Amino acid sequence: MVLSGTVALLAALAAVAVGVVAPTAAGVLVATGVVLALAVVDALLAGSIRTLRFTRAGATTTRLGETVTVTLTVQNRGRRRVRGRLRDAWPPSAGVTRDRFALDVSPGERRSIEVELRPSRRGDRPAHRVSVRSMGPLGLAGRMGSHVVPWTVRVLPPFHARRHLPARLARLREFDGRSAVQIRGAGTEFDSLREYVIGDDTRSIDWRATARRGDVVVRTWRPERDRHVLIVLDTGRTSAGRVGDAPRLDAAIDAALLLGTLAARAGDRVELLAYDRRVRATVERPAATEVLPRMVNALAGVEPELLETDHRGLAAEIRARAGRHALVVLVTGIDSGTVEHGLLPVVGSLTGRHTVLIASVADPRLAEMASARGDAVAVYAAAAAEFDQQGRHEVAELLRRSGAHVVDAPPADLPPAVADAYLDLKAAGRL
Repeated sequence: MVLSGTVALLAALAAVAVGVVAPTAAGVLVATGVVLALAVVDALLAGSIRTLRFTRAGATTTRLGETVTVTLTVQNRGRRRVRGRLRDAWPPSAGVTRDRFALDVSPGERRSIEVELRPSRRGDRPAHRVSVRSMGPLGLAGRMGSHVVPWTVRVLPPFHARRHLPARLARLREFDGRSAVQIRGAGTEFDSLREYVIGDDTRSIDWRATARRGDVVVRTWRPERDRHVLIVLDTGRTSAGRVGDAPRLDAAIDAALLLGTLAARAGDRVELLAYDRRVRATVERPAATEVLPRMVNALAGVEPELLETDHRGLAAEIRARAGRHALVVLVTGIDSGTVEHGLLPVVGSLTGRHTVLIASVADPRLAEMASARGDAVAVYAAAAAEFDQQGRHEVAELLRRSGAHVVDAPPADLPPAVADAYLDLKAAGRL
């Protein structure tokens, strides 16, 4: 049983009446009994919460930062009117704008309540409980109970890097011969034959076709298709570091989504792996049209793990999934303290068979700190930033000497930089 503030007001009035009319122990007992009796009767006359039935409908997925609506329907199957308050409980990260509502449902009636959510984190956001406080006709007391009404809203990555896709697709169309540009060179796939024009590379002449036609004929080429692109996200300790308002992993996810979409449009086979000490998410052999939806769903619930990445295990997973030559894009940290003893020893074993691209999220704040000279504190901070940047440059150079390609860029610049590196490798026929 729950009591309202009206009971306290009624008790205060009763106390005044006892003090004026019958200031005795018997008067106190009588007044107390009357107040309690009214409260008990009012609670008994309140509508039953057990007879309420709840159902949900509405959105099951949304992108981070967007607002969605989930509809909660209440049906009263009891014989009494249910009047009071309702609370729909969600976790704080679900971003419920309003979770308390007035409730007034007659017997046999249905009422719908719209709950707006604006999630602040990726992943699954489950509803908790629906709690109802049903008050009696006098408003003195009532009943309280709760129902479990399952519902989950999956919050997907926002994919801010989508705005970079049209420009990269235009460049891809140039590579693919759908515009005026034709690509010729080693490592590309044969496209067609055409007559020789001044300025063509003589190495592109097809002598057999020339002999058959009687005119000089050259081969044209198109970018390689059906190549294996394996995108690997390091979800270990370094991915939890925050750059600006978001962890490094969020920028890594954005880069993976842009690259996966671009590679799928290019006709390449795209796979995804998220790993630290075990596999956290995987997308294996999706159809070209399913690459983005499957990657988005797989990465929605991936969070940084506060443990050191097992780089030998990571390399073993890569070798198991990329049996023959592939482009392995590993998004990880290149801090000197972790790479020299973790990733660097295994890069050589990967570059011997695969084309390896290492992508890392740089902190733009370091460049700002390195240029500061205001006072002694700023100078010491600048020295520390310079030392950190120098360490990253040295690690990047060591990785390049091991045969890997390295992209180190701030969060906003990392997705287009990785996409451009992929297109450069494709244009050079190095996939």
